[in-house]
Amino acid sequence: MFWKEKLVLLSVPKTGTTAIEAALAHKASMIVSDPPELKHAPVYRYNRFFRPMFEKACKAEMETFAMMREPISWLGSWYKYRQRPFLDGSPNSTAQVSFDEFVLAYMRGDTPPFANVGSQARFLEPRPNGTKINYLFRYEDVDGWRGFLQDRFAQEITFDRLNVSSGPAPELSQKTEQRFRRKMPEEFELWDSIQTSS
Repeated sequence: MFWKEKLVLLSVPKTGTTAIEAALAHKASMIVSDPPELKHAPVYRYNRFFRPMFEKACKAEMETFAMMREPISWLGSWYKYRQRPFLDGSPNSTAQVSFDEFVLAYMRGDTPPFANVGSQARFLEPRPNGTKINYLFRYEDVDGWRGFLQDRFAQEITFDRLNVSSGPAPELSQKTEQRFRRKMPEEFELWDSIQTSS
């Protein structure tokens, strides 16, 4: 939370917010590092816990900022993240499954632990009282979100690449991609609705 700038960063997992947090930590009035449920608080949790605190205790109306990643790329990042050796043998490991198997498991009603990574659309869903993300950017639109933050903070900001999984992006079969788009259209509809700087 950046009091002077009246801005709150909501950290959608796997969207590069670690780099933003590192670059702007010295400007932050409050940083929630743990537990993950609060560090990665979605709009509904921000609305329930943080917004009332800012409005009632601090007498301030804050604006919110977040980033969304292209849905298949987002799942690819989770898939690679969970292939790390230290997760071998864990129910969360994807070492023994293909990317197609991971995405198919993600779409199941009884999602197994290794594919239980949440939903960007649900994370960012506006609340009935009007609470929403005021400034939503595509993760890939670096010029857009970097320009916004530099304008908001009135300074040049250098962002380092942090917490990035190594290796090439996994490829998804056309059949599985089509099924994913049919099964979870809200993810792609939200992504398509985000304006870009170009």
